[in-house]
Amino acid sequence: MILLIHLILGAAIASHIKIPVLALILAFLSHYFLDFIPHVEYDIKNIKEKHWRKSLPEILKVILDFSLGILLIFVFSENQPIIYICALAAMAPDGLTFLSALFPNKILAFHNNIHRKRVHFLKDKKISSFWRILSQITMAVISIFLLRF
Repeated sequence: MILLIHLILGAAIASHIKIPVLALILAFLSHYFLDFIPHVEYDIKNIKEKHWRKSLPEILKVILDFSLGILLIFVFSENQPIIYICALAAMAPDGLTFLSALFPNKILAFHNNIHRKRVHFLKDKKISSFWRILSQITMAVISIFLLRF
């Protein structure tokens, strides 16, 4: 899933779960739930391979994706700090994957293996782009609805 979807679902969880620790845990776990659903992702090959001179367009995509997610949270939520904390927690597994590329170690490699190979196991299945995109749109609409109400 793109970061925007992770952010707004994490924020939506925080807006309905009034126990902050529970909201934080559920927001973090929501990442794996969303990544289990067939979806499309934009390419960040140059970032993953540390080709920094070629990675500016990819970095801009990530910044735009993140910024749109934060903007949607700002527009549709009550803007309490826990909402933003849970939004960040919901995208933390992707952060751990990024850290694994920069600072390889056994713990991050273990997480990366689970995240990329076990949770994203439908990634290589033949599911049309239509259904992959529709799943993201559906999750965005549901998340915004939950965030708003």
